[in-house]
Amino acid sequence: MTLEKIKKAIAAGKLRCPSCHSTILKFEKYLDTADTVWDGAGDTQIEFSGCKVTLVCANGFCDWRQRTEYWENFVQE
Repeated sequence: MTLEKIKKAIAAGKLRCPSCHSTILKFEKYLDTADTVWDGAGDTQIEFSGCKVTLVCANGFCDWRQRTEYWENFVQE
């Protein structure tokens, strides 16, 4: 679910680069982080607490990239 939010935010141009203040154009290395994993009697449950993602500015003049779990801090409406 968070992956879709990140894709939509990038497509809408809502993520901003802190270095050049342009829109962030892509991301790499998305990973969901598990909060708890429970496995018992054939019933498995995983609760996710968030994600980690590498945001990449990718504008021709800016090579900023950052691995973060707080990607929402880069959203500007």
